[in-house]
Order: sequence, then C-alpha cells, then structure tokens
Amino acid sequence: MAEAHQAVAFQFTVTPEGIDLQLSHQALSEIYLSGVRSWKKRIIRIKNNVISGVYPASPSSWLFVVIAILATMYTRSDPSMGLIAKIQEHLPVSQMSTQCQAVVSAVLFSTMLWLMLIFTMRLCLKQLLSYHRWMFEQHGKMSTTTKIWVALVRIFSGRKPLLYSYQGSLPNLPVPAIKDTVKRYLESVRPLMNDAEYKRMTNLATEFESSLGNRLQWYLKLKSLWASNYVSDWWEEYVYLRGRGPIMVNSNYYGMDFLYVTPTPIQAARAGNCIHAFFLYRRKLNKEELKPSRIPGTVIPLCAAQCERIFNTARIPGEETVHLRAQIIPFPCLKNRSKMKVEPTSFLSVNLMPFSESQIKIWASYCKKIYHYCLVSISWAKARAKFFSSGVNKRSLDCIERAAFFVTLDDEEHSMMGEDSAECLDRYAKSLLHGKCYDRWFDKSFSVVYYKNGKSGINAEHSWADAPVVAHVWEYTLAVDSFQLGYNEEGHCKGEVDSSLPRPQKLSWEITPECEEQISQSLAVAQALADDVDFHVFSFRDFGKGKIKKCRVSPDGFIQMALQLAYYRNRGTFCLTYEASMTRLFREGRTETVRSCTNESSAFVQALEGGEPADVCRRLFRAASEKHQHLYRMAMTGGGIDRHLFCLYVVSKYLGVDSPFLNEVLSEPWRLSTSQTPVQQVELFDMVNHSEYISCGGGFGPVADDGYGVSYMFLGENIINLHISCKHSCPETDAHKFGGQIRKALHDLLKLLSPNLKESNKTDEGRPEVKKDK
Repeated sequence: MAEAHQAVAFQFTVTPEGIDLQLSHQALSEIYLSGVRSWKKRIIRIKNNVISGVYPASPSSWLFVVIAILATMYTRSDPSMGLIAKIQEHLPVSQMSTQCQAVVSAVLFSTMLWLMLIFTMRLCLKQLLSYHRWMFEQHGKMSTTTKIWVALVRIFSGRKPLLYSYQGSLPNLPVPAIKDTVKRYLESVRPLMNDAEYKRMTNLATEFESSLGNRLQWYLKLKSLWASNYVSDWWEEYVYLRGRGPIMVNSNYYGMDFLYVTPTPIQAARAGNCIHAFFLYRRKLNKEELKPSRIPGTVIPLCAAQCERIFNTARIPGEETVHLRAQIIPFPCLKNRSKMKVEPTSFLSVNLMPFSESQIKIWASYCKKIYHYCLVSISWAKARAKFFSSGVNKRSLDCIERAAFFVTLDDEEHSMMGEDSAECLDRYAKSLLHGKCYDRWFDKSFSVVYYKNGKSGINAEHSWADAPVVAHVWEYTLAVDSFQLGYNEEGHCKGEVDSSLPRPQKLSWEITPECEEQISQSLAVAQALADDVDFHVFSFRDFGKGKIKKCRVSPDGFIQMALQLAYYRNRGTFCLTYEASMTRLFREGRTETVRSCTNESSAFVQALEGGEPADVCRRLFRAASEKHQHLYRMAMTGGGIDRHLFCLYVVSKYLGVDSPFLNEVLSEPWRLSTSQTPVQQVELFDMVNHSEYISCGGGFGPVADDGYGVSYMFLGENIINLHISCKHSCPETDAHKFGGQIRKALHDLLKLLSPNLKESNKTDEGRPEVKKDK
C-alpha cells in the first residue's frame, strides 16, 4: 500500500509496569541525516540568496569598503562629509568608548555606502540591458556605440554570476504604443484580405485606437509599473490554465532522442542512467550552479525564472481554472551510476529509495497497472473531485503530482533504423506526443519515455515553461548519459549493484465501476484525438545553414520563406503564420509572435510562382527575408503585436466592455504555426567528430483543425530536421504532401539565391555516418 509505513522511529506498548519504549537506531540515524541534508540545503540557499542579492557586487566587496573607510579615518580625512559623526551622535549605545562608537559608525556608514553602490550598479546594468539597438545592426558590423555598450555590460556584470544573479537587473517588458501596435497589425493582415475586408478592418482598428484603446492602454501601463511583466501572468492564466480542452496533442510538445545511435539497447539501464542525469541537473539547479542562459555569442543574459518549476511541478485541475503545484525538494543524494537515492515523494512511486536496473523492471510491472487510471479529458477536474479527493486514491495521486517528473517504461520499440526510416520517425513522433493516450501523465511538467529497445524521448507540458527551458535540461541529460556516465560492454550501467537496496513501492487505487466508466469515456475522447493526428518527420540532409549563410541570408528567414512558398503551393493562398519568438531579454519574459506572412513575403512568392525574372525574385526574396528578421527582432525587444493585443483584450473583459476589433483579432486562426528549436549547449556535443550523436529535435500538434504545425532544427552546418503535423480529418491537409512541398521549396530557394552553388551535400562530410543502433 502506498500509505504503508516502512519503518517508525518509535515503537511502544502499554504494559502494567508502564510504557515500554523501543528506539529504532537505524530510523533515528536516517532522521538525523535527513535533517543534516535539509540544513545544508538551507545554508546553500541562504548563501545563494545573499550572492544574488548583492550582485553585480560580491559579499567580499563589503569588507573592502569597510577597510577603505576605516583607513581614511586614520588619515584624519572624512569621506562621509560629516555623516559618520551624525551616526555616532545617534547611536543608542552609550557604554561604548568614543573610539568604539567611531568604528561602529564607520562600519554602518560603509554598509550604507556599499548598498548604495550595489543599487547604483544594478540600476546601471538594468539601463544597459535595456539597450537593444545592437540587435538591429548589420551582421558583422558593430557600431562604436555598441562596442562601448558591450564593454560596459562586461564591467557591470561582475564575475561568476549564479543562475539567478541577473534577475534583479533585467528590464521590464515595455508596453508598446497603441498606434504602433494597430499599424503593425494592419500591415500584417494586408496580404490575407481583399480590399473590402481590409477597409472594414481598418475602420474597426481606427475606431478602437481613438476610443476604447486608450482607456485599456492606461490600465496596462499601470500594471507595467506594478508588475514585473505585464503579459506573462495573464498569458499563463488565460492561454494555458483556463483552457478546458485536452492538453494532449493540443498543448504538450515532445523532444526526441539521438537520431542515429542508441547508447544501450537495455531499457532499464537507459532509464537508470538518464534518471541519474536528470537528478544531477536538479542538484545543479537547486545550487544555482548552472550558468545563466545568454543570447548565443553575446554577454546578454536571459531570464531564468522558468527554471524554478522544471521539477516537482504538476497541473492541478479545477472546474474553472487549473493551478500549478510546484514544490522544492531537498537535493538528492546520488550514489554510483547504477543506482541513486531519491528523496521521499520525489519520484513516481512513494518513498522510492535507491534502485537498480532489476528494480526498475519491477517498477515497470507496477506502472502498467497505474497508467490505465490516467484521465485525459475535459472532465478530469470533476472526476478528480469525485473519485480522487480522499483516501488511498488521493494519497497515490499526490505522490505522482508531487514527483520530480514522470517516467514511462514503454513496451514498444522505436528507432529510425527500420526498412522505412521516414515512417519509423513518424511513428516515433506520434508515440512521444500522445503514446497510447493512457501511458503518459500529461499534467506533469515533463514525462520521460524509455522504450523497450533503449530509445528515449520527452513529453513536456507547456503552461509552466517554454520549449527552450525543457530543451536545456534534455540536452544536458543526453550528453551526461552518453559521454559521462556511459555503459559497460554488455550495455548495463557502470558500477556495482547494492543488493541491500529496498524494493520500490506500488501505488494502490480504488476504482469504482462509475469511475471506470468515466475513464473509458475519457480514453475514447483521447484516442479519437490521437488517431486524428497526422505526422511527418524527416531529416533534410541535402544542405543546411552552412550553404544558406553563404548566400548571405538568415537561416531562419530562409526557412520561413520556404514555408510560405510551400504553403502557397499546397493551398493556393496565404495564411496567418505564427512563429514563436522569446522575450526572455526582459524579466519573466516568455514568448511573442512573429507574423511571418508579410506583404514582402507574399510579393516574393507570387513573383516566383508567376514566372518573374530571377533577379526580380532575388530582390523580392531579400526584402522579405530582411522584413522577417526585423519583425523577429522587434518581437524579441518588446515591439511585438500579439501579446499587447491579448492583454488589451483581457482588460476589456475585466471592464465588461466589448471591442469588435479585439474580438476579431483574437479569433483569427493560425493555420501555419511554426517554431525553431535551437541547439543551446553546443559545447556538450561534438558535431564534427561525433555527428551520429545528434538529436532529431522535437515537435507539437497542429494549432488549427485545418492547419499545420511545423518545428525545425538546424544541426551543425549541413542538416535540417523538420517535424510536420496536421489532422487526418481535414481533407485539405496532408503532412507528407506538405513535407514534399517544403523539400522542393528549400531546393528552389537555394537555386534562386545561388544558382552556381552545388546543392547536394550527400557526401561523407555532409551526412553523418549512420551507425547501427547498439
């Protein structure tokens, strides 16, 4: 039973002679060690809070300031201009000697001076990080102003920052002007509307800007002065937590394992090593030993607020809204590579203590019985309140929801090494996105899947954080698993197995016939949703960003123009296109939308398809690519459209006023939803000497019922991995057909931009050697 106690510190019986008290020394020892670990954790946390609190200065700088002030006193000079004497006059201690009072007053003055210096340095750093003109400068050409700015950022950034050191110095997300947002919006929808439709929308926008918009804007400006970020809390609440539909397929996303190699074919061994790596990451996270994320190739820090909820987080459903439960677990005490010690309730099974490969197999047999009780439907909140709010069900459910993360030991095998590698990748993607619909815990911050043949993958919930945060921990885990922990010749984890390790505990459930009926109904809804998803995943190896950059074009802009061309060829029209961009240059920033379908991109596509001369098409392409890059930079620096309009809409609902303009804007479908998955920790992987160790990236389900979801990832200089999703139920969409259109568009664009450049990269240098899975 999940609620059974394995041991107690005190056992007693009542006898005629009194109470017979027996002490368990082993249990008392464990209590003592647990307390020691807890205090170590508190001390580390206090230490980190102090270091981050005084950043960009250091605690030792306080001593330097004190010594400097005391030294000036002995030279009979007064740097305080009489303040030390004023402090001495008002000291409440009269028993001290005059000399002692002078020293105490000098220390107090030094401390105040030190704090003032910290405040000034932090304010200067915040102002420096608010400068974004560097992002709009031509690539490779840095202005003198930007060079001076970079030097000042380095000076004010201090030395050896912790993970959260920059949080207090990050600027707040600015609220764009209403007229700017409306102007950009109208420009973004022009290629999607005919003249009559555009005129009607222009009239709605003009009326909104001149009347209701200013009133709503006032509330947003007030919020921006009070809150750290005027968008993020409402975005999390209304986009993710108040949604009533299933998050499986519709919200959750996935990440894949290495594409060409599986480190071990033994499922339990792979799970053991990777779980070990996850907890190594969590220990680094809790100790703030991870380096702050930065814009690649720069000293510019990114917000790390989302990292706080990576582990021990779950969605707790309610009838009106969901709330996120996150808890901090003491640092796990990791032993050798074949086993680990995990704190109570920090894993799937309650009080799961050190375990080995054989115990993971035992645990797998328990888990298969648990999975069938996972509800995936809009009725989860009511079912939870009715069937899982008390007794053994509540205790078992609490154990899962408070876990560090969820692990699935899947009985399927997935790989790209079959007869049809493309079909294998498609099945692999669908399995990671939804599995069998009852063998993933979609409400957890993330679930890790280990397949029967040792392949792995990750499924992540979206409300608590965005994909780059999950990708960071996933990259770390893959690298540590393969390059640090490793396996022996038989494929088992390295290290000796401790035979005294206790067995994992089984979670118990009491499922009534009524509850079982609800589960069956929920499974039917989930199964229909999963069956409707059409996936196509492929690795494009004909060329990569290396040749794209030789054309003096942004790789991201190149892909986005290829997607516009492919969609036009596929559907014969243009559509509202979503590309995810981050706003983590600002405190608590999350994402913004880049509207990739522009007047410039549609003009280019129509010219190319209309048979215009190549030089005209090249000129139009470069104009479209430059416009896309400008929009991307605007989104990153707070000048986006959609989050501002979203927040204005939220304010209008709070005020109970109706805006026809905002109603139309917020109801427009994103028929092409795209996202780039960058490799963030390139130092962990050797793309040249070990190119077989590359991930295939990740993907997500379609946003619109009649649209596509496209995720892409540049690997090294020669590979582009793409994940395409849509729905079978829409007769106008086909993932494989769209994938073929994207391939053709990529080749056509490269031929247009560089007709003399050889396209094919299918050589030993361009294509990683495909090594057979172990």
